[in-house]
Amino acid sequence: MILSRRSLLAAAGVGTATLAAPRFAFAAKPTEIRLDWAYYNPVSLILKEDRLLETALAADGIAVRWVQSAGSNKALEFLSAGSLDFGSTAGAAALLGKINGNPIKSIYVFSRPEWTALVARKDSAVQSVADLKGRSVAVTRGTDPHIFLVRAIAEAGLGAKDVRFVLLQHADGMTALARGDVDAWAGLDPMMAQAELEHGARLFHRNKGNNTWGVLNVREAFAAEHPDLVARVLKAYETARATALANPARLQSLLAAQAKLPEAVIARQLGERTELTHSAIGAAQADTIVAAGLALQEGGVIKPDVDIRAVVKSLIDDRFNAALRS
Repeated sequence: MILSRRSLLAAAGVGTATLAAPRFAFAAKPTEIRLDWAYYNPVSLILKEDRLLETALAADGIAVRWVQSAGSNKALEFLSAGSLDFGSTAGAAALLGKINGNPIKSIYVFSRPEWTALVARKDSAVQSVADLKGRSVAVTRGTDPHIFLVRAIAEAGLGAKDVRFVLLQHADGMTALARGDVDAWAGLDPMMAQAELEHGARLFHRNKGNNTWGVLNVREAFAAEHPDLVARVLKAYETARATALANPARLQSLLAAQAKLPEAVIARQLGERTELTHSAIGAAQADTIVAAGLALQEGGVIKPDVDIRAVVKSLIDDRFNAALRS
């Protein structure tokens, strides 16, 4: 494994960890709110397509700008740079960002997924994580698949130099696997489902418990200055989530069209590996993120002096849950 602890953390943000809880202080309303949308966040597609937030904010003269995130790493980069106010990530990826000083709060759950597994070609000799010794794996640094891979390697008793990481964005990793450029891929849906159905790829290592929840993050400064707008964004998200649950066929068609993938691929992602019945953030999400952080710390990815539980406590902000019930 050729990634250093520093390079993994650098993918999630820059600077020094800030653990102080924000104080809410209203500021002048912004003229624009910037959110991401992502294939791995299906609810965001409904929110964007139905212009729910645009409608809710029209009377205030606040515009909405949408930016696509190709992975948690990109969402974290955008949040750190201040080019997004809200960004979608895996919980464990948000933790790494927070440890490294990315000024974010995780405020909402958009899915409980099994969106990552380790994938091999159908004719590959790779049958288990132990078989990765001396082989190459495509992975997107700073994302849940990356963290999933690091944990799997450690649990299999492999050392830091036993596996060669090939750093690619998710879609490029799938392509590299199909071409035989790498021996395995730390996959992410819907590309992972595409690899299964179109290329006969095999998910040779699965562990749903090591997939962390999909969470929506907000910049700390935005949450402190505009808590009322954060609440309105989450109310719009709740409307979108309700629509997704009530109309699964529509959600499937919308994601298939946006991702330019067959509906059978999307049906596997949404029907078999994505749960949208949760939204309030709290103890369940904290527990999975802490578990991921402790595993990464034991594996030497996170420094031993980092208080994982304290960082997670600072990361998760559940005070906006009230907006989901109003």
